[in-house]
Amino acid sequence: MFVGEIVKGKGSGVVSVTPDQSMVEVLRLFRDRNIGFVVVSGGPGQYMGTLSERDCCNAVAAHGAEAVLMPAADIMTRSVATCSTNDMLPFVMAIMTERRTRHVLVRDGEDVVGVVSIGDVVKHRLDEALRTEQDLHDYICGTNYR
Repeated sequence: MFVGEIVKGKGSGVVSVTPDQSMVEVLRLFRDRNIGFVVVSGGPGQYMGTLSERDCCNAVAAHGAEAVLMPAADIMTRSVATCSTNDMLPFVMAIMTERRTRHVLVRDGEDVVGVVSIGDVVKHRLDEALRTEQDLHDYICGTNYR
């Protein structure tokens, strides 16, 4: 399956924050939207990095309680994992494994069109396994074939 199909199925859209927003503001956004990852953007089409729950934990571990007041630009990941809408899912899984990340930005040319998370990968693989199981059941039982 192509990554673009996953993005199309879940809906495009990327939640972003500005580089000057504090970690506590970002954490409130995480809570309110039930997410754990945002893009740090300097404006339309200006993606500077990403910020995840892990980045926030690392900042607290390194800086203590003051970390919650630090701006996103100071704690974000600058080396962003990306893929193309035309990449296959196993390629994205390899990126996630190699980079030890749970989120990959999806690009269509220069534009970021979505995010694929480890949850999206698991959902797709589970749906695929269930379809295969049903197909095998139907084959064995001789049902649902034309």
